[in-house]
Amino acid sequence: MSRPRILIVGAGFAGYRTARTLSRVTRGRAHITLLNPTDYFLYLPLLPQVAAGILEPRRVTVSLSDSLPDVRLVLGEAERIDLDDRTLRYTGPEGEEGSLSYDRLVLAAGSVNKLLPIPGVAEHAHGFRGLPEALYLRDHVTRQVELAAASDDPQACAARCTFVVVGAGYTGTEVAAHGQMFTDAQVRKHPLRRGMRPRWMLLDVAPRVLPEMDEKLSATADRVLRQRGVDVRMGTSVKEATHEGVVLTDGESVETRTLVWCVGVRPDPLVESLGLPMEKGRLLVDPHLRVPGRPELFACGDVAAVPDLENPGSYTPMTAQHAWRHGKIAAENVAASLGLGGSRKPYRHRDLGFVVDLGGAKAAANPLGVTMSGVPAGAVTRGYHLAAMPGNRVRVAADWLLDAVLPRQAVQLGLVRSWSVPLDTSSPEVARVAGGPGRRQGADARSGPGAALAADTDGSPDEPAKGQPGSGTTQVRPGSGSAQPRSEPETAKGRPLAGPPGSGHGQLRSESETAKGRPAAATTATEETADGPARNRSGGEPTEKQPAGEPSGNPTGGESAKNQPGGEPAKNQPGGEPAKNQPGGEPARNQPGGEPAKNQPGGEPARNQPGGEPARNEPGGEPAKNQPGGEPARNQPGGEPAKNQPGGEPAKNQPAPAPSPRSPGPDHPAPGPVKRTDVPDDDSAKGDS
Repeated sequence: MSRPRILIVGAGFAGYRTARTLSRVTRGRAHITLLNPTDYFLYLPLLPQVAAGILEPRRVTVSLSDSLPDVRLVLGEAERIDLDDRTLRYTGPEGEEGSLSYDRLVLAAGSVNKLLPIPGVAEHAHGFRGLPEALYLRDHVTRQVELAAASDDPQACAARCTFVVVGAGYTGTEVAAHGQMFTDAQVRKHPLRRGMRPRWMLLDVAPRVLPEMDEKLSATADRVLRQRGVDVRMGTSVKEATHEGVVLTDGESVETRTLVWCVGVRPDPLVESLGLPMEKGRLLVDPHLRVPGRPELFACGDVAAVPDLENPGSYTPMTAQHAWRHGKIAAENVAASLGLGGSRKPYRHRDLGFVVDLGGAKAAANPLGVTMSGVPAGAVTRGYHLAAMPGNRVRVAADWLLDAVLPRQAVQLGLVRSWSVPLDTSSPEVARVAGGPGRRQGADARSGPGAALAADTDGSPDEPAKGQPGSGTTQVRPGSGSAQPRSEPETAKGRPLAGPPGSGHGQLRSESETAKGRPAAATTATEETADGPARNRSGGEPTEKQPAGEPSGNPTGGESAKNQPGGEPAKNQPGGEPAKNQPGGEPARNQPGGEPAKNQPGGEPARNQPGGEPARNEPGGEPAKNQPGGEPARNQPGGEPAKNQPGGEPAKNQPAPAPSPRSPGPDHPAPGPVKRTDVPDDDSAKGDS
């Protein structure tokens, strides 16, 4: 008799615990397969310490192959699930496709960044859900401080040393707390000009920090943040984001080069393609974590709406503690359904409390309902993390010890670039690579760029998402899977350009994200190679014509890109007509003279080429106007002066110089670091060292 096949999708807290428990319960009586984009389990609560340089990246990862020896690991991302045929299609890390069959399927795909319809956020903000994002933030913050220290411009220095974090939940609070300590330590060794100090801002529309926690813990965290120098602003969020900074909901403009988006998460869009009952993007399951009507299908973690038996009518929140416990119950119930274990068990939980690491010896915790702060809370918090980690405990403890006695190394490795970690990605745990495999996007998939935004917008299927940059031209319909407009320029070899030197902001992406679990694609994703430009930019109109020799609208020195907040979106982005200067579209209209280039693929052949009309200065054609027998050229002696030459009218397609945005004045002083006039008390100084 063949062994049953159990397939687990995702190796987060829920998926990893499910695989480990099933391996122990089944004892080799079942084939267990784990599908995950990476070969490690990531311990998310310690990710802020990676960004702050306390822990090395590998310390917060646990090898799946080493810790799950009886589980088959398949690297890839789920594309489509056929519930009737009990098969799953996936795409590997190098673009290869595969199929997996199962008798029991456990969906534990986790969550992705939550987007809101705020202009510019998808283009200029970065999330904090994966290891690549933490590594990027660490390099980016280091680079901004170093560039600010070398700058002679006070305004540029202030902008580079202003760091805005949106979201005062667990992640945002810890990022701001550790970030302020990290930058202060750098400035102590390399002081900024005029005695400036880095400025971290923590924004949230909630009335207080850590609204999910007890008010006492919230007050403790708020006090520690303010003592450390963090600018905490409750009831305030971002109204608009641009490359130069952000506009707050209270009308204030803040010049910054760093926007960290920690407003929350949403379930992975994979489950939306199944056509099963949902609850706010999560798959409805019974108390045994099984999908009603589908005895072979289980779901747990952030993608599952699990009934809270302690609070009838509600569902368990999307936290790591619940996901970890979900995994254990799901594994036991899967084994029971196959006759390999005991009886089924419903999921019940008891709140064990929460811990928030505020850096140094500071923390806020309420283990078993006991409210703690200061050094005791810091000891409890780190002890809890060591006990909860499934591996690397000694290495993590060693890094903590070294950080207490040695200064941190503030160096930028440059391993992750801005365009590698877009905010609107369905796979925050995987960094983009130049020339990587193409991605496919489903017709009615809500995955990839713009998917999170579409799902978080309360529009009907016939109403486009509002409030996006250029929403009057480019619109995203919920469920369409259309990518958000992006303005990332590419070099001649098809590689994305980095942002302006030292800005830390890479240019915006135009590559469609992988559609997880979607039908056939309605729009074709961009395929970029290392040796050529994007091969098929289907789904976008061409960019408005640029004069020859004029810089692109996105890099510095040119006109602002039209898909930036306040301008028209680029028309060669996914979701529109095909680019007219690309193969398969109309010829480009950005050639000198405004006429389409007729020797481009997809257009008429050039007149001096085989198969076309002869050129006018060739035998058999009309003489060229600047040749003997023809009209003189307008920029030649005897003709009208060229309109862009001295004495003629200026070229009509040349941009007028744009004024500098948000120049500081008497009513709008330049925000950013301020001179330190206070001396921290002894206790604060000790906690920040």
